[in-house]
Amino acid sequence: MRILIVEDDEETLVYLHRGLTERGFVVDTASRGEDGLHLALTGDHDLIVLDVMLPGVDGWSILSALRGSGRSAAVLFLTAKDAVVDRVRGLEMGADDYLVKPFAFSELLARVRTVLRRGAPRQNDMLRVSDLEVDTVRFVAARGGRKLDLTPKEFSLIALLARRAGDVLSRTLIAEQVWDMNFDSDSNVVDVHVRRLRAKVDDPFPAKLIHTVRGVGYVLEDRG
Repeated sequence: MRILIVEDDEETLVYLHRGLTERGFVVDTASRGEDGLHLALTGDHDLIVLDVMLPGVDGWSILSALRGSGRSAAVLFLTAKDAVVDRVRGLEMGADDYLVKPFAFSELLARVRTVLRRGAPRQNDMLRVSDLEVDTVRFVAARGGRKLDLTPKEFSLIALLARRAGDVLSRTLIAEQVWDMNFDSDSNVVDVHVRRLRAKVDDPFPAKLIHTVRGVGYVLEDRG
């Protein structure tokens, strides 16, 4: 799942980006209100973690523009404005949750997962391809009823492949979605992670699901 963080405190922004990325999320960031507004209105985010006091456009205005445009991304306010009137204002404007700074990352993560679980269509929570199951809310993958021991990046990779099952995904697209990076043709990061993922998803089972399309990329599908 993709999260946008709009936060002007650089230390907090780096901390959140690292923590959420390590938990398997794809994370975009903005430190100015106008940049956050542009990404909120043009990006495909499942959740926006939004500060209220931002340089340029404030968080209230970003939320108002987001809801006015009909965008359905969930919004979690993360702000030092702790007055009850501010919390009520945020929720009445259409925010899904409101967390006051200072905060514990474990609580933020729990709230993020709760908001995503509450807002996501239930049929999209569990992705299934043959005997492979990927639970995008609980961040658990299993094959043949056996839980797979995946790293956060491996889970993000199998979730992307499962969500786009049957589609051939280029290395460039995979790098952008999983690593949030521009793909360097000399880099083998995607191939290395696919090889490690295959060792867990395919090698113990007779039917192989992850296939290489020479010169293009990879596809997850049941060819049985």
